[in-house]
Amino acid sequence: MNQSIDLPAGIRRPTLPNIRPMSLRIVHYNEPVLRTKGEKVITFDAALAELATEMVETMHEAGGIGLAAQQVGRPLQLCVVDLREADAEFTWEIDGARPPLDLFMPLVLANPKLSVAPGTSESSLEEGCLSFPKIRGEITRPEAISVKFQDERGVPHQLACDGLFARCIQHEIDHLNCVLFIERMARATRAEIDEAVKTLARETKAAAKNKSS
Repeated sequence: MNQSIDLPAGIRRPTLPNIRPMSLRIVHYNEPVLRTKGEKVITFDAALAELATEMVETMHEAGGIGLAAQQVGRPLQLCVVDLREADAEFTWEIDGARPPLDLFMPLVLANPKLSVAPGTSESSLEEGCLSFPKIRGEITRPEAISVKFQDERGVPHQLACDGLFARCIQHEIDHLNCVLFIERMARATRAEIDEAVKTLARETKAAAKNKSS
């Protein structure tokens, strides 16, 4: 799931319309920017808003429900999520209220700070990632989280959520801190996809070499 996050198996893909074709290139493993921790967003201006808009459009075009700035080559503490078309049950509360998803999604999160309450239960679910095409694996994560963040205008917010919503945000915040979803997998799960990951790394390296030549 990505992630950045691809939709888990069995969950309907977004059908939201795109305003224009994908405007940003999605970075694939093992490009160095995926291993670069995002810098704090300090300036909230038109350029940042445009980047967030382009990230949302790119995410929709790729059929994802989340996308981190690193995945489009920008090492920033910035990600976007949109679960309006996800066929999964989850709950949320944002700034003390529970508005319909259509009122606040796509959601832009800048400088997110995640917390997990002690004793929170965990669950396992298969995830994919737009930076790892066709590679999937089961990952265990906390079922519920809280996160403080700023929107694209710099306005602070607080969100509490669970289920797929919480999983998606955890996946994206991992990207912002240069943690890849394959590193969250159990050893046996990672072993099952190891050859596919190595093949992707070789393909990414070859593509970069051809681009520079």
